[in-house]
Amino acid sequence: MRVTLFVCLLAMTVLNIGVSDRGYAYAQASSTITEIQVDGNRRIEAATVQSYLLFSVGSPYNRSRVDKSLKALFNTGLFADVSIRRDGSTVIIAVVENPIINRLAFEGNLRIEDGILNAEVQLRPRVVYTRARVQNDVQRIITVYRRSGRFAAVVEPKVIQLPSNRVDLVFEINEGEETGIRKIRFIGNKKFSDDRLLGQISTTETRWYNLLSDDDTYDPDRLTYDRELLRKYYLSKGYADFRVVSAIAELTPDRDGFFISFAVDEGKQYTFGEIDVESEIKDLQPEAVRALLTTFEGETYDATAIEETIQILTFELGRLGYAFVNVRPMVKRDKETLTISINYQIKKSPRVYVERINITGNVRTLDHVIRREFRLVEGDAFNTALLRRTKSRIRGMNFFEKVEITQDEGSSPDKTIVNVDVQEKSTGELSVGAGFSTQDSVSADLQIRERNLLGKGQDLRFKISLGADTQQIDLGFTEPYFLDKNLRAGFDIFSLRDDRQDESGYDLERLGFKLRTGFPITENVSASINYSLINENVSDVNPGASQVIIDAEGELLTSAVGYKVSFNHLDDSLLPTEGYKYTFGQTYSGLGGDVYSISSNADYIHFFPLLDDDVVLSLGGDVGYIFGLGEDVRLSQRFNLGGNSFRGFEKSGIGPRDTDSGDALGGNAYIVGKAEVRFPMGFPDEFGLIGRSYVNVGTLTGIDENDPDIVDSSGIRASAGVGVNWTSPFGPLQVNVSYPFIKEDHDKDEVFQIEFGTRF
Repeated sequence: MRVTLFVCLLAMTVLNIGVSDRGYAYAQASSTITEIQVDGNRRIEAATVQSYLLFSVGSPYNRSRVDKSLKALFNTGLFADVSIRRDGSTVIIAVVENPIINRLAFEGNLRIEDGILNAEVQLRPRVVYTRARVQNDVQRIITVYRRSGRFAAVVEPKVIQLPSNRVDLVFEINEGEETGIRKIRFIGNKKFSDDRLLGQISTTETRWYNLLSDDDTYDPDRLTYDRELLRKYYLSKGYADFRVVSAIAELTPDRDGFFISFAVDEGKQYTFGEIDVESEIKDLQPEAVRALLTTFEGETYDATAIEETIQILTFELGRLGYAFVNVRPMVKRDKETLTISINYQIKKSPRVYVERINITGNVRTLDHVIRREFRLVEGDAFNTALLRRTKSRIRGMNFFEKVEITQDEGSSPDKTIVNVDVQEKSTGELSVGAGFSTQDSVSADLQIRERNLLGKGQDLRFKISLGADTQQIDLGFTEPYFLDKNLRAGFDIFSLRDDRQDESGYDLERLGFKLRTGFPITENVSASINYSLINENVSDVNPGASQVIIDAEGELLTSAVGYKVSFNHLDDSLLPTEGYKYTFGQTYSGLGGDVYSISSNADYIHFFPLLDDDVVLSLGGDVGYIFGLGEDVRLSQRFNLGGNSFRGFEKSGIGPRDTDSGDALGGNAYIVGKAEVRFPMGFPDEFGLIGRSYVNVGTLTGIDENDPDIVDSSGIRASAGVGVNWTSPFGPLQVNVSYPFIKEDHDKDEVFQIEFGTRF
């Protein structure tokens, strides 16, 4: 009985084990992936889809890995929908591919060009389309419009379905109106008025006259900049604890304007306490540089004066050869006495020499063209004054948009590497000009010019000018470094026709050429020599003209050599504020030809800055004299005054005149003194308006002919007036209103002058 029971139990155990093994084997077989099938793919290979999976054929089916594979496929951006399901031991990947962009376009963008928007968006033709990418690009376009002051801009993406799973994507843009600044308010300011603070920031309130500026549109970056401007202004007035608590821009409900509020905490006003200088440089005593300081004990604290002192000290020490000198101001603030003491610490630095000069950024311009403008070379002692002069000379070439000069440490502490980085600009010109003036009436000109021919710095130009009274053709070429020497050489070929019927009753024609060369004597002194051969013809003489003019009718050949010396110490060649310029020259006519004379002339002008360079006084004078060598001075060789050369009088309105015919005859000698004050007119800088007031004093006299009808007075003439210069979007405009308060009866005065010109 017991044996039978044991046998039965043993048989049942064996049977259970067999059944269990078969179930385990079946489960193992069904969880192993035997095939992966990809459905729905048209453009993307099945192998590409499978490359993103975290499982493969032969691996067990794992739900966690399947979920991660699903996310990986979605993250590719290639598919609009993905599903993974299991059919036995087969895993089926069903995908719906995202379309490909066939064409990308913008509609409704009138203020911002397609090129600017294309540079901002990430989507491109032949790129996979996804809704997320489209929405990101919509936000980028809106950001572009907000930067330009259009916060009401709306962008709607439009998708056009095409065959072969392609789409055209069009961004429909409603630009809206510019979102201007309705009002700027300041909160917490007690020491300075709102109007004073408005003048210190760059953002302006929207006004009708701000047509030429975008400073009256909201820009978050500009608002950040304005916070810094306010801080600098208060620090320059002694308020060292000043801070901008907040700067808030609130958009109006109709989204057409902003209210901007600056909340400020002015704090107390400080004065300078003790000012001291310490030097760690062995050969430099503090007393040697103390006179350069611009901060003084007892004066109102001014942070800009500290920065100016650091720059002056750094420049002066650089001039002495310390390239990497470090001037550190140690500030000690006393809140009880409201004083700030400054200790300028000059850190130890060795004398430095130039190890190497690197030039980068020049694509067309040859290296040696830039290098020859350097005032120091490898091996020279470092000198910031010469380096600044070098930068000025390179900028003066007018070949580059940007010129940056930096220094790096060399192979040893006493050596420096000078890096010059330039950004070239177009030096070729094809320009058409038009203008109008009361002196020359309507004029037009065409000019073709290349100022950097073949990257060698050579200047080649061809110009045709056509005016109511003057027509001219001019061809010129200049080599700035002739024979690789610091010698400027060139030539001019010209043809001129000048209608002088109104003032003198004749026409003057000139045809000739000029050879010229110039060279520097010192950094600010230069000289030039020229030779000219000119054929002059006085023609179309009015029958009622002066006998002097009738006698001058016909042709003359002038062969002349001349020189000129120039002393130029101006701080700027276009709009100087200080410095002076003096020029003296002579011309000898008589190297063959029909004319024998010597002509001398000189001019001088000095600029004096007044009221922080906003107001500039200039004083100057011109003088000239010509005399014949064994003969009378010819009509075409004489000087003429009036118009632009002496405001308040007509062209050739001063000097010897035939009282019978009224013809101006010119004079052998002239002298003119000039005084002018240039000042701002109170308009925003973007208007480009500059006011002027001036006084001219001088005379033109001397004529060789003895004729009772000729009146020649050496009496002084004088005029005073005011003028306006406007750099308009259409070209420069100059208007002068003058009053000649000392004149002769036979002079021709001119109260109103206008001159306008533009190029395009």
